[in-house]
This record gives sequence, C-alpha cells and structure tokens, in this order.
Amino acid sequence: MIRDITLGQYLPGNSAVHRLDPRTKIILIFVYIIMLFMVKNAIGYAICALFLVLVSAIAKIPAKMILKSLKPLLFFIVFTAVINLFLTSGKVIYSFWIFKITEEGVSITIKMALRLILLVTGTSMLTYTTSPIVLTDGIEKLISPLSKIGVPSHEIAMMMTIALRFIPTIIDETDKIIKAQSSRGSDFETGNLLRRAKALIPILVPLFISAFRRADELAVAMECRCYQGGKNRTKLKTIKMTMFDALAAFIFILIFAAAMVWGL
Repeated sequence: MIRDITLGQYLPGNSAVHRLDPRTKIILIFVYIIMLFMVKNAIGYAICALFLVLVSAIAKIPAKMILKSLKPLLFFIVFTAVINLFLTSGKVIYSFWIFKITEEGVSITIKMALRLILLVTGTSMLTYTTSPIVLTDGIEKLISPLSKIGVPSHEIAMMMTIALRFIPTIIDETDKIIKAQSSRGSDFETGNLLRRAKALIPILVPLFISAFRRADELAVAMECRCYQGGKNRTKLKTIKMTMFDALAAFIFILIFAAAMVWGL
C-alpha cells in the first residue's frame, strides 16, 4: 500500500505537456479544480474526464500509474460515499432498519466520488509532468509580485517543492522500516484498531528520526554552499511562455466554456 502512493513523483518525458511552462500548468490546474467543483451534471463530469484522458494520452502517462494514485484513497472515497448515501435526507427509494437511501443521497454520493477521483487524477498530472526544480521556478515566478510587500517568494516556493520532493523519499523509507520490522516479527495486519495503532509506533519513531536527520543534512549542505535564497541568484535555464502555452490555454478555455455551458 505504501508504494501505491505516487504523490510527488515525476515521470520524465518529452511530450507537449511536459514542455509546457510550469506557470501555465499551475494556473490551468487551479482553473480545472474550480471547474470541477462548479459542474453539476453528467455532461460536465464527462467533459472533465475527457480532458484528463486527453492530457494523459498526450503526456503518455500509463493508466497503471493513474489507477495506482487512486488506490491509497479508495478507503476515503468509499467512506465519504457511504456517509453521504445514508445520511442525506430526501425522497426515500429504499430503507432497511434505521438506514434510508434517498435519491438526493445517491446523486451526492456519485458526484462526490467523481470529484475526488478527478481531483486526485488531475492534480497528479502536474507532478507527473513537471520536475521539482521546474515546479519551484514556476511557483516562484507566480508569487514573485508578493516580494514587493515583503513576502519571501523564493523561500516559500523552495519550501513547498522540498516538501513535495521528499514525499517519495519518505514513502520509500517507510516501506523499508515496515519490511525491517516485519522481518523481526512485527504484525501490522491483525488485531483490533487499538492494537494496530500501537503497532505503528515502531514505524513512526524511526521514520521521524530519519526525516529530521535528512532535513538537518539538507540544511547543512545548503549552508556549506552559501545558499542565500533568491538573492542575486541566476537560473541555468530560464522558463519562458511561448505561443504553445497560449494555444494550450486557449484550448482549455474552450473546454472550460463547454463545461460551464453544458455542465451547469
């Protein structure tokens, strides 16, 4: 299950989506999230799904990776679906004991599940097609106007990207600790909820120690290289928006307009 978490992973490639300016992708992702929560009917969700299929096909992201990113969230999706299904009032279509299933509950359950699936899949496309360094540059450029009022834009962008970059590393470390503890006889699968929670202590303690050690090593490495944030710092590769970014934005605007016309 730990290795099924794909958040923060980057899949190198040379597709049209990979070559897009990171600022374009970040802005389009935010607009996509807004679109996802504004649509209300099947046509709107179908447009959002077709958009993701188109992006994943152009970026050549394997369907296996997309499904893998959803697997860790399966319990949360099912849990929220069950809560909405049985606790939403409205016209009753089926009842048993103290539980009632309503038309409104079924509608909300389907919409909530679709939104979660499309949201996770869509946001994963950003990290799949954008390297951490390029993503840092894009975030810094977007929030750089705030530096005029004293906001440390470079430091914020660097902090966000380092956190995102270390997610796969921590996942690998967790997997190694679980295997090491299992080889010593630890059991993480059986027992009640309290027993499973106690079994996590031998995992969390070394994991936190390892995370703090890595953070300290990174800080020392940056200090040794006289790192001073974005002050007088130049870029080896400067990101630039091209006509291709404008074309991608125009196509997305058409998709957004179609979702607003037929999806509301």
